[in-house]
Amino acid sequence: MKIIKLKLFYLAIFNIIILLGLGGCLSSSNSSDNSTIQPTIDQTSRASQTQDKVKKMTVVEGLKHPWGMDWLPNGDILVTERPGRLRIVKNEKLEPQSIQGVPQVLAAGQGGLLDVAVHPNFSENGYIYLTYASGTRNSNQTKIARGILEENQLRDVEVIFEVSPAKNGEQHFGSRLQWLKDGTLLASIGDGGNPPLKIDGELIRKQAQKLDSYLGKIIRINDDGSIPDDNPFLNQENVNPAIWSYGHRNIQGLAIDRKSGQIWSTEHGSKGGDELNKIVAGENYGWPVVTHSQEYSGGEISEKRSLPGMVDPLVVWTPAIAPSGLTVYRGDKFTDWEGDLFAGGLVARQVIRIDLNDAGEIVAKYPIKFQQRVRDVKQGPDGFIYVLTDDRNGQLIRLEPISN
Repeated sequence: MKIIKLKLFYLAIFNIIILLGLGGCLSSSNSSDNSTIQPTIDQTSRASQTQDKVKKMTVVEGLKHPWGMDWLPNGDILVTERPGRLRIVKNEKLEPQSIQGVPQVLAAGQGGLLDVAVHPNFSENGYIYLTYASGTRNSNQTKIARGILEENQLRDVEVIFEVSPAKNGEQHFGSRLQWLKDGTLLASIGDGGNPPLKIDGELIRKQAQKLDSYLGKIIRINDDGSIPDDNPFLNQENVNPAIWSYGHRNIQGLAIDRKSGQIWSTEHGSKGGDELNKIVAGENYGWPVVTHSQEYSGGEISEKRSLPGMVDPLVVWTPAIAPSGLTVYRGDKFTDWEGDLFAGGLVARQVIRIDLNDAGEIVAKYPIKFQQRVRDVKQGPDGFIYVLTDDRNGQLIRLEPISN
């Protein structure tokens, strides 16, 4: 009997050790990844300092599944709501009336009104740009429209770009907008959805590798929707000329470093395999030929993790964080964070600070935790970092430094 009790005692101790180790994994599962960056003890202590360095100030609440935001020259903030409304925040108050004249959207699944971008010369032309899902559940596409904003009305709204081919299903529309220094516009376009969705009998995800398809791409256009004369695939036979990069699954984080000009993206994987990438014109980012993702039903999507001629991600998150908004910090409010990336996570419910050194190499990653799904992250013109949370009672939150 004593021997049995002793065995049970050691078994209990063993289980406690296992549970403690597993508990540590579970507590960090939303932000863990299989990249090669391993935080040192000093970095681990600094992670809590990142969390402790900021206070979260709720600017407005009551937003219905907000998706994107941008600033007007006077400091007002435009916010999209996925059901199809464009809202405006004035003097830290949400205007009760939404802006009129927004195009009709397909508000189903992941579709709806998505990103918003204010023209760099808004003061002269009044243009704002919207991405949105359009069509029906059985035939739909991502579109980009622009219109002139006058008080509470969008007028002269016109579609300047639409994705081909049309697809079925309610998934993977993308779509972030990002202005480049030369005044051209980048937009991320999702690959269309998950199997068993097909186009012409072929799994829809394979469209990401097809250069006659805009699905699974980043595109670059002029502000009127025309094609820039230095796009990487211009004048190539059977290639869509707006393509900037390809082999993407579903990019919902897109940012440019205003100092270096480097373009960054965060991309949804399938089951795991979310990615952070440096974007270079003309490059192939691998999906679905090369991926760390697994099928939702289990098993490999591809056994390949890297191939010549395809760009490897800098970070792979498994388990998935479900990446959303992305920004490069170039402000004066958080001096220690100059040049760092801030990536939102829907499933992670975090903003992840990605610490970069002067060479643009990743040093470590630190979470800033939230109670809701994080949909967008952007630096405001005031130097603070702003966060949109995705909920029926979504919030616009400002991150401010805590004074020592």
